[in-house]
Amino acid sequence: METEQVLKRLYVGGLAHEVSKAELQERFGKFGHVLDTEIITRQDDQGTPLKTFAYISVSISDADLRKCMSVLNETKWKGGTLQIQLAKESFLHRNGLLVNLAESCLSCTLGVNRRRKYPFPLGWA
Repeated sequence: METEQVLKRLYVGGLAHEVSKAELQERFGKFGHVLDTEIITRQDDQGTPLKTFAYISVSISDADLRKCMSVLNETKWKGGTLQIQLAKESFLHRNGLLVNLAESCLSCTLGVNRRRKYPFPLGWA
């Protein structure tokens, strides 16, 4: 029986500062096909790492996603405690601003004269 693979974006917090993309891909690749990994490290004013987290895009079945969460969430790895959850949509995507701005730019490029439906000029975003 084949299970349907769907694209999911995971937030992975509690990472050690020296974790690599290859290590994350290997760890999460046991549950699904890792398509993209983005590691973000927040630093203080002196450049000292404060917080490291990642977003992982993975093609995975619902059953494998549940298994991944139950096996890896809140486990110790490389000196950190993993916190895994489905990533939230960005603010711009949630409010449709990216779509509206792209549509507005296209209208300006094509010379379409439409009444502006945005509370601010295009350059202010």
